Amino acid sequence: MPTAFHLNLDDAWDASALNLPTLDAREWGPQLRFSAPSRLVEAFFRERNGQLGDFVVYGSGDFHHLSALWIRRTNEPLVVVSFDNHPDWDIRPPKWCCGSWVNRALELPNVQKVSVWGCGNFECWWPGQAFGNRRAERAGKLDVHPWADDRPAKEQRRRGAIFRGSWRDQFDGFVRELGGGNVYVTVDLDCLRAGDAATNWESGKFSTEDVAWALGRLRSDTRVVAGDICGAFSPPRYARVKQRFVSTIDHPKLPPPDAEQARGVNQAAFAKLWPILSGTSG
Repeated sequence: MPTAFHLNLDDAWDASALNLPTLDAREWGPQLRFSAPSRLVEAFFRERNGQLGDFVVYGSGDFHHLSALWIRRTNEPLVVVSFDNHPDWDIRPPKWCCGSWVNRALELPNVQKVSVWGCGNFECWWPGQAFGNRRAERAGKLDVHPWADDRPAKEQRRRGAIFRGSWRDQFDGFVRELGGGNVYVTVDLDCLRAGDAATNWESGKFSTEDVAWALGRLRSDTRVVAGDICGAFSPPRYARVKQRFVSTIDHPKLPPPDAEQARGVNQAAFAKLWPILSGTSG
């Protein structure tokens, strides 16, 4: 069985350019986008669980909550490493939502910790962080590493804060602390700066080369047991009125990118990151 797959939920990727087996799950896309009832998530998982490999590339970041399902498929104790412009740690309903999937991962018995790198939005700072899983952060089960270069001096002392000039040193220390253990790695393309990815969310501050370097460090000194890439732009389609309403409110008001240009820039990012993540480079 192949160990890597493209799961097509929303035509975010050009399947012909990925050079991967593709599973057509577009009938599920509108039902699962942004948020979904637990019964639908579990029905989807039962249907697709046996069809996927260890490494998955799938649609928009609006589906990032599915990463918790991919992690559920692993049995070994591991640390989840996420590259994301958002902490995805919201403790408010709905339970299954792209902005709260980290909590679903933390509920899994084999997940020792989740470490999120590259957050650049308001959710990591007061008052937005009031809705985040601060309990898990205080307990050491969740590390959040937001960019702090542009924050006031007091906020730059926030736990986990990273800076443009020193973040690689911090990440290097983090990798050493993992001690060669098992990791699951998820990359949401919105962690990348605007010129390096086109997404449905605000752009982050990593360059593609930054994330490629970080993946290389993980590949070199840990055991990457599985992983995924999501976050490519796709026009949103929803199955339920409430789902559409809440998603529309939560999303930034951004003009949609040119479709052809978006696919090109995202394919370029995929070409640099996927071989390292999936262990097929060189």
